[in-house]
Amino acid sequence: MNPSTKSPPMSVLSVIPPMTQLNTPYPSTAYLTGFLRSRGVAAVQEDLALKLVLSLFTAQGLKEIQVRALQCPELERSASVNFFLDFFPRYEHTIEPTIAFLQGKDSTLSHRIAGRGFLPEGPRFAALEAYDDSESGDPLSWAFGALGQQDRARHLATLYLNDLADVLRDAVDSRFEFVRYGESLAGSQATFEPLAQALAAPHTLMDEKLQVLTLEAIEKHQPTLVLLSVPFPGAVYAAFRIAQCIKLHHPHIQIALGGGFVNTELRELTEPRVFDYVDFVTLDSGERPLLALLEHLEGKRSASRLVRTFIRKSADETQSGHAPSNSQRVQLINWSEPDVPFEEVGTATWDGLPLQDYLSLLDMLNPMHRLWSDGRWNKLTVAHGCYWKKCSFCDVSLDYISRYETASASLLVDRIEQIVKETGQTGFHFVDEAAPPKALKALAEELIRRNVHISWWGNIRFEKTFTPELAELLAESGCIAMSGGLEVASDRLLKLMQKGVSVEQVAQVTKGFSEAGILVHAYLMYGFPTQTVQDTVDALEYVRQLFENGCIQSGFFHRFACTVHSPVGLNPEEYGIELIPLPPVSFGKNDIGFIDPTGVDHDLLGLGLKKAIYNFMHGIGLEEDVRSWFQDALIEHAGGKSPAFKIPKSTVARHKIEKALQRSKEPS
Repeated sequence: MNPSTKSPPMSVLSVIPPMTQLNTPYPSTAYLTGFLRSRGVAAVQEDLALKLVLSLFTAQGLKEIQVRALQCPELERSASVNFFLDFFPRYEHTIEPTIAFLQGKDSTLSHRIAGRGFLPEGPRFAALEAYDDSESGDPLSWAFGALGQQDRARHLATLYLNDLADVLRDAVDSRFEFVRYGESLAGSQATFEPLAQALAAPHTLMDEKLQVLTLEAIEKHQPTLVLLSVPFPGAVYAAFRIAQCIKLHHPHIQIALGGGFVNTELRELTEPRVFDYVDFVTLDSGERPLLALLEHLEGKRSASRLVRTFIRKSADETQSGHAPSNSQRVQLINWSEPDVPFEEVGTATWDGLPLQDYLSLLDMLNPMHRLWSDGRWNKLTVAHGCYWKKCSFCDVSLDYISRYETASASLLVDRIEQIVKETGQTGFHFVDEAAPPKALKALAEELIRRNVHISWWGNIRFEKTFTPELAELLAESGCIAMSGGLEVASDRLLKLMQKGVSVEQVAQVTKGFSEAGILVHAYLMYGFPTQTVQDTVDALEYVRQLFENGCIQSGFFHRFACTVHSPVGLNPEEYGIELIPLPPVSFGKNDIGFIDPTGVDHDLLGLGLKKAIYNFMHGIGLEEDVRSWFQDALIEHAGGKSPAFKIPKSTVARHKIEKALQRSKEPS
């Protein structure tokens, strides 16, 4: 660089690409923008995930969807598409009022929506039949009663939007979902080829809308650097479409890719074509790599001193940068510099995001489960990383788990007060991997001492440190809910996982939270190495008893996935499995298949687990033998025929959790 030439001031635009969530901003751009501003950098942010959905869900947007739907051959149209076309005038005239209602801008519309005569009711409304109450004739009376009109209306409006999402998927873009948009193009994809083919294909309506929104954001902010924060595989395709658009229309703008997906899946990136779309790919916590990158772009630091950053170089190191593609290579530059301490990352800011436009959805009637889609939560981290970092299924070798740092309770409450002042909203979701009990206790005491009134929820380990007394303190400070990993409810498997808890301990801890008025969600798992059919049946019996005894109010069964960064993936022989060799990897590397000698069909058993947990969350079937959930699912899967194998009876005593809770109350 010519020293007499002064570089223009750096301007950074952080973007949330579609799709993440619709009820609240994904927090990564808020963290990065707050940090950059604390270092004097001109930084702004945009949520193109929300803007894309809002651009589609207008009267004009639905007309454009209708045009695409009519182009589908009649014999190939799904039930959702046919219903949409048949009732299009009603959709056209109800979409904008319904969106305004879900944004909290027209609460009185709840009367019409709840009355069931306003919205067109497509295939998704068939789910209401599961709640049919023959006495009242109202399928939702058990959930909302006479006073829950707003919630009733939001649930119906959410079903209405889900119908429209089905139309988008079936008639406009087969990859579309509200969260997992194009997920299969990126998740654990060894090569870039599927994504490259999708990006070379003609634009869909979604792509066209996203291009318009991208160009509007660039025109508005005039950035010199765009940060694409990609948390999940379902946000990767749209992130690359955004980058493709910027490179086409504004090739001088530099683009950096980072986020959770990159940190887990692109650690061994060697694919040069990625850099046709982005200029830099950064790993792990973004603060230090970004500072180094900004200095590089300002001419104050050479490329050889970037931090945790992939770049593309020509093999012969020519200065022209126009080497043929077969001579280009990807290089990870990692100049050794300490990370920015957690206490110095600054306060997240939501400035620039349209907080009034997020949609408060109600997918599920369960009061705990709804928190993920209902309401706009300020997201904050109590500590970086995990203080336990031993669980064998977790990516404990990666920075976001392994590097554990805390901040003082005083500083955390300072940040909370600043965020409340900025947003005007007092709801907080602490998004830690596992918030440490000591830090939560100090935080609760500081909130109470300073009379800071918030509502908050977060994720923890169900360890014995969370006593009933601590639960009461957390509730007093504003805690309304907790989620935590029970995983497979089996003491043998919990020990193999190095979870550090037992089923009885989880029961006692969760009961303490519930008695303090704190809702509890359990993350559950099936298909862990060496898990047998008997283990699965016993686990569901434990889960049934936890619901029955009021220990937990919500749960979700995840299929175990072996990742290359977890202890299971790193040391499979210790877990009795054999890994299936991966093909040569140049792009994504995360999930890895394995051979379990037990030979159990976990996917088939998962049908029963998911059906059971859905009903348990609605208070249904808690008295039934857990075998019935598996048998019904197997018969349904077999097309009404008897299942190929018999489900064994649970070996868990029917009142084991109840007795464990009684023992915990006995004087020692």
